[in-house]
Amino acid sequence: MSEYTWLVPLPVVMPLFAAGLTLALYRHPRAQRVISVVALSLMVAVGVGLLFLADSGPVVVDIGGWAAPVGIDLVADRLSSLMLTVSSVVMLCVLLYSLGQGITDGDEAAPVSIYHPTYLVLAAGVSNAFLAGDLFNLYVGFEILLAASYVLLTLGGTGERIRAGSIYVIVALLSSIIFLVAIALVYAATGTVNMAQLAQRLPEIDPGVALVLQLLLLLAFGIKAAIFPLSAWLPDSYPTAPAPVTAVFAGLLTKVGVYAIMRTQTLLFTDGRLDTLLMWLALATMVIGILGAVAQNDIKRLLSFTLVSHIGYMLFGIALASQAGLGASIFYVAHHITVQTTLFLVVGLVERRGGSTSLERLGGLAKIAPGLAILFFIPAMNLAGIPPLSGFLGKVGLLEAGVEQGTALAYTLVVGSVVTSLLTLYAIVKAWNKAFWQTPPEPLPEATLPRTMVGPTTALVAVGLLLTVVAGPLYGYADRAAATMQDNSNYIDAVLGEDGRGEGDSTDSVPNPGIDNTPVPSQSSSPDDGSTGTTDGGDS
Repeated sequence: MSEYTWLVPLPVVMPLFAAGLTLALYRHPRAQRVISVVALSLMVAVGVGLLFLADSGPVVVDIGGWAAPVGIDLVADRLSSLMLTVSSVVMLCVLLYSLGQGITDGDEAAPVSIYHPTYLVLAAGVSNAFLAGDLFNLYVGFEILLAASYVLLTLGGTGERIRAGSIYVIVALLSSIIFLVAIALVYAATGTVNMAQLAQRLPEIDPGVALVLQLLLLLAFGIKAAIFPLSAWLPDSYPTAPAPVTAVFAGLLTKVGVYAIMRTQTLLFTDGRLDTLLMWLALATMVIGILGAVAQNDIKRLLSFTLVSHIGYMLFGIALASQAGLGASIFYVAHHITVQTTLFLVVGLVERRGGSTSLERLGGLAKIAPGLAILFFIPAMNLAGIPPLSGFLGKVGLLEAGVEQGTALAYTLVVGSVVTSLLTLYAIVKAWNKAFWQTPPEPLPEATLPRTMVGPTTALVAVGLLLTVVAGPLYGYADRAAATMQDNSNYIDAVLGEDGRGEGDSTDSVPNPGIDNTPVPSQSSSPDDGSTGTTDGGDS
């Protein structure tokens, strides 16, 4: 047992506790700000700690002292720790940006008494989804973050936001219902929702039933991740929200869906029966998404379509189902969370300085706000994949993995990726030329950009550049995460273990006639795969 396992639940507990405090102190905005910043700063520190701790093996905590599969487990492995760290950094920067906006506009324009507890609940939901060790807890994480997102998306209560929020709520509820039905069917078929135990039992059930369960989960996660053709809701929902809300949604929420697909495809459904379908979906998502971006004349909508398009890159790596593909996909997710969030924050500054996000009304920003031009240019080039930025490195990794697989469909995806990257560059350059270089059709309003908003945006731009500087170690970490995900015995041993942890009391008490309930011996693990991972808790 590690002495640091207590770190694992903190990313969930801390923001929830802080949310309660900020709600109780709703009459004290300054105290709310301090509590929110401290809570998210601690989440960043804990995330970094887990990042190093999980590199030696998954860290497992049994909530309430009940071991798996009866109890609820939180599992911090390389993948979840990396996602947790990146998401915490992004949420902290977005919070600071929103605080700057609120201070500049005045508290009357920023409903901070609602904003802080809701934002912290959103952070807890994202953390819970990344750390969940069973499908139902993953569902709970999704519901926590979605409930918070409903409030954040409609902050301000304008008619346009309510309309867009209604579409978002309906689609989110639909995906949640599908997810809940899938969980019920999974439990009916296998007698468990613990993912480590499911990894052992799903191969034992009827292959047709397993395929139906896989399709249902993929459908639910595909809606949340905005995979084509399940992405129609996103370009109409995100652009209407306040800039910091749009930024955190675009950067994080779809990636939670990508994370869920990545986790279930590598841990639960390892037979690869849907890999071809995933590859076609990845191709359609990339190409159709970027064609939508090219057709836009509003920067927010343009970026929303690029968000959809680049989800295709992540799906590409998952569909390849190789260590190289998965490693590149994990690296690309970490890069894209940072870059996409940064771009939406910059667009918030563009809207403030230019009075609009319409490319037909903007122009000349490079002359009157050169700093803003630089803040847009760097992440935009990173999104397009210009060398030597992290976007280029992630795309090269995916292309190499596609070529390594060598099938006709993989080569088609490689070509599709290159075309998508070129079209992304075209869309970004078009936006740059219109917003920053062309002569504005009408004089832009006089406005100054608050330092309190520029500072966090600059910090996030710097984080994006830092990912390029540390790309080697980061790519190595992502590759090691992919290696351990391909050998799911590493995860199973950490959760169920060979030392008697969770020997299946639920299975013994509620036997499933269709399942062989004999405990499956743990497979051997490679020396560097973290099989000596630290675990906590005893038998239930």
